[in-house]
Amino acid sequence: MGKVTGFLEYPREGPRYRPVPVRLRDWREVYEPQSDEEIAIQGARCMDCGIPFCMQGCPLGNPIPAFNDRVYRSRWAEAAQQLFRTNNFPEFTGRLCPAPCESACVLDIASEPVTIERVEYEVAEHAFRNGFEVSVATPVETGKRVAVVGSGPAGLAAAAQLRSVGHAVSVYERNDAIGGLLRYGIPEFKMEKSVLDRRLEIMSDAGVIFHTGVNIGDSETPLSWLRERYDAVVLALGSTRPRLLDVPGADLPGVMPAMTFLEAANRAVNNGTPSPINAAGQHVVILGGGDTGADCLGTVHRHGADSVTQIEILDRPPAERPPNEPWPTMARLFKTTSAHAEGGERRFSTETLEFRGDGHVQSMVVIDHVSDEKISVPVDLVLIAAGFVGPELGALGLDGESHTTARATLSVDTQWRVTSLEGATPVFACGDAVRGQSLIVWAIAEGRSAASAVDRFLSDAPSALPAPVEPYGLSW
Repeated sequence: MGKVTGFLEYPREGPRYRPVPVRLRDWREVYEPQSDEEIAIQGARCMDCGIPFCMQGCPLGNPIPAFNDRVYRSRWAEAAQQLFRTNNFPEFTGRLCPAPCESACVLDIASEPVTIERVEYEVAEHAFRNGFEVSVATPVETGKRVAVVGSGPAGLAAAAQLRSVGHAVSVYERNDAIGGLLRYGIPEFKMEKSVLDRRLEIMSDAGVIFHTGVNIGDSETPLSWLRERYDAVVLALGSTRPRLLDVPGADLPGVMPAMTFLEAANRAVNNGTPSPINAAGQHVVILGGGDTGADCLGTVHRHGADSVTQIEILDRPPAERPPNEPWPTMARLFKTTSAHAEGGERRFSTETLEFRGDGHVQSMVVIDHVSDEKISVPVDLVLIAAGFVGPELGALGLDGESHTTARATLSVDTQWRVTSLEGATPVFACGDAVRGQSLIVWAIAEGRSAASAVDRFLSDAPSALPAPVEPYGLSW
């Protein structure tokens, strides 16, 4: 374990933010670097509990006490070996995961949990800097060909795992660049795209073939086209249909899904050009209090909005764990992200009733459910960050009841991750398209599970790939 008395001696200390006036002038990641000594102290806080609930909290089952101990002892290569065994992309999760493992840390019962997510980030970055092994490869070629549709974290994890045992893997992405929401949904200040490109280069060098601008399901490349050319197909489509508001004026120009805004902003940063949907000088309202809303908030700040208000229909979450969300579950607590620390107003228990405007949104009417007061809010730009309602399946011919669940997600066999599509070439599915909108760590776990199922099918034998924690078990 880490230091036996470390959790008694050292407080939790995460990385410091770069000063707000400085970071609002660029799109770089928001944290200051931590020293190896500071990270070692955080690793020393790990209690190495007899039952590592943190590993239960992690959908990937990462060996958290093991790599915490190695970090405490400055054995970075061994820490990386432990971490990359269960997580294909800790450089992503170390930046983007909301860390259900930390909610399950035993220290969180009466103190503050270990900074597991940041330790994971440091282990991954040490591995890249020092040339440690960050992927698995085999010299054996099976001769089997697999197509993966979608290049978000689930699709990339499935592709990496399948390639690691010698299958020929091709990834198809309808967008102009690989990465899914990692590419155009996640702002640069949360994860610089050089991190994604670094991983894609490694996968490409390992033999994964990437195809962009290919919309599987259209007239030129129907799903049957893939099934004729490959031995198995994996659908990792994500959950991309936004949840919209059915209120008067919702169709006014200036009212849009959050992802429409974020994609335009991320493309502009990538191209070094102004965004066609720019919040500069605007009064902005963001509807939704989750991570996507916070991503919009940080982006709006960097555009230079005159004002920004984030509205959530639910009550303000408590600051401490409520009795009905006991440890080790991931409780819904009041959270202040880096974007919230940069400014803006937050309103809870507030419902949107109507948007108003003459050719463009100019105001909106909301009701405060605490005071029961109706309020008119001036607004130039409304970003709806109310979540997603499932994958886009119509063009694939998979939107019938026989292929979908009651939640409009893809229905799969829980053991084989295979859909009900008939034919000699099986079609597997994973990620948010199956699970519904969820966490990046669940997407990676689902991709790994689908890869294991595909390998079993192609090999007609137990898979050489390790199966991660069952993605259909307890969810938080």
